[in-house]
Amino acid sequence: MEDMDASVENTAPVWAVFGDLMSSLLGAFVLVLVGVVAVQMELTTTLQDEVKKRQAEEQRRMSLEKALAVPLASGRITLNNGRIGISGQVLFALNSDELQPEGRQLLKSLVTPLRAYLSSRNEMLMISGFTDDRPVRGGPFADNWELSAQRALTVTRTLIEEGMPRSMVFAAAFGSEQPVKPNTDEAARALNRRVEMAPVPKAANAKNAAS
Repeated sequence: MEDMDASVENTAPVWAVFGDLMSSLLGAFVLVLVGVVAVQMELTTTLQDEVKKRQAEEQRRMSLEKALAVPLASGRITLNNGRIGISGQVLFALNSDELQPEGRQLLKSLVTPLRAYLSSRNEMLMISGFTDDRPVRGGPFADNWELSAQRALTVTRTLIEEGMPRSMVFAAAFGSEQPVKPNTDEAARALNRRVEMAPVPKAANAKNAAS
């Protein structure tokens, strides 16, 4: 009897250790499982957010295309990633910021659809001027930065004169930076001399202006 009692006493701690080990393993498994579930939930949320973002961007693109259907169909403007492009030669003579009659008519035709689009989305229009890489020689402009700035201001003021609310537009200048094509020949330079208009959120613009 004493031998049996001693055997039980010697065996009991082994089972206790085994039980503790199993409990620890089970706890670790539960933690891993919880972590995996959390990661899967985060990935699912991220994927859903990305899908919603893409859907919103696609709806935005389609809305802008619909608003500008007539000038787009005529080939007088381009639309790429939400940026409305107008060839510089349609708006201005070389090295000039004086708007040509054809350019004014085009801008006038854009006011009504753009104003309706911006109002419906609480956005405003950034007018950006760009030039090619050739230095400005003679004339009233010190360099391409100044030329692009004056052209952007001319377009902005013309839109306002034709009925665009002042609170919906602002101008920006990029000079010869951000060309759409390398400035290797005259055809490429002609493409780089341009004005672009891009709808942007009002809140984002106000934040950028303050920073």
